[in-house]
Amino acid sequence: MRTSVVICVYTEERWEDIREAVESVVSQRRGPDEIILVVDYNADLHLRLKQEYPGVTVVENTQEKGLSGGKNTGAATASGDIVAYLDDDAVAEPGWLEALEEGFQDPAVVGVGGLTRPLWATGRRPGWFPREFDWTVGCSYRGMPTRRAPIRNVMGGNAAFRREAVLGVGGFHTGIGRSVQGRRPRPLGCEETEFCIRLSQRTPGAVMLFEPDAVIGHKVSAVRSRFAYFRSRCYAEGLSKALVTQSVGAGDGLASERAHALKALPLGALRGVGEALRGDLSGFGRAGAIVIGLTWTTWGYIVGSLRLKVSKS
Repeated sequence: MRTSVVICVYTEERWEDIREAVESVVSQRRGPDEIILVVDYNADLHLRLKQEYPGVTVVENTQEKGLSGGKNTGAATASGDIVAYLDDDAVAEPGWLEALEEGFQDPAVVGVGGLTRPLWATGRRPGWFPREFDWTVGCSYRGMPTRRAPIRNVMGGNAAFRREAVLGVGGFHTGIGRSVQGRRPRPLGCEETEFCIRLSQRTPGAVMLFEPDAVIGHKVSAVRSRFAYFRSRCYAEGLSKALVTQSVGAGDGLASERAHALKALPLGALRGVGEALRGDLSGFGRAGAIVIGLTWTTWGYIVGSLRLKVSKS
């Protein structure tokens, strides 16, 4: 089994982050067969990376600008049987790639996702920030499995897929996620959600697997630690989910979200109140953030759905 690791990059402002991400891949216990850096329409960064990493494949995004186009370019460039994706502001632990590869020993498995832990730039988690919403900063969240288990979709910054499966369904849709910005840039996402659901729908019996031993740390900037970003990210998620359900249907597109909203979030809010009553007053903040986060995500979904209906009429 040959594995290609793809890291999509776009700005020189993340130069040190990119260096740390690449070094974490180079230092894997079971190294990749190739590392591919896909540069998203930044000629200066492309040239600088080619000079810095002569042993790494550095290519320009040949598809639509954005993360989905970059991931598709990486898959098309890769020579491996498996394509593993790592965020450019993440650091993989030494056993990350080995754990991802182990999941593919089962031929039914077409995708494997790992455990993503937040690395807070401020040095600590904000007291009001609920673990149930760690997905807003690209990390694994409370409510996900804690052991190896099948899941509906993996998280895109810590995932691997069989290359033939990626190419077979046409890759990631460029109409969803970070490629969709418009006049008012928003932290959109869900390109991996739509891709995984579409892949499963078109491949009967296909399995997406969560592997907690495939661990990375994902850097969370100070800006993303603020409540304003949290609220904006929740609203953007709702907008993105509307696009997902348009593509794959509301049944599959919202199945995990319904379960999370009906079970994990109420338990999280009660937990926060209970912790506050036991002396940790920040628990009230976490309970409130859960209510506000769910409300803004739902509102974003409603607005996104209405916009799609208007565009069709």
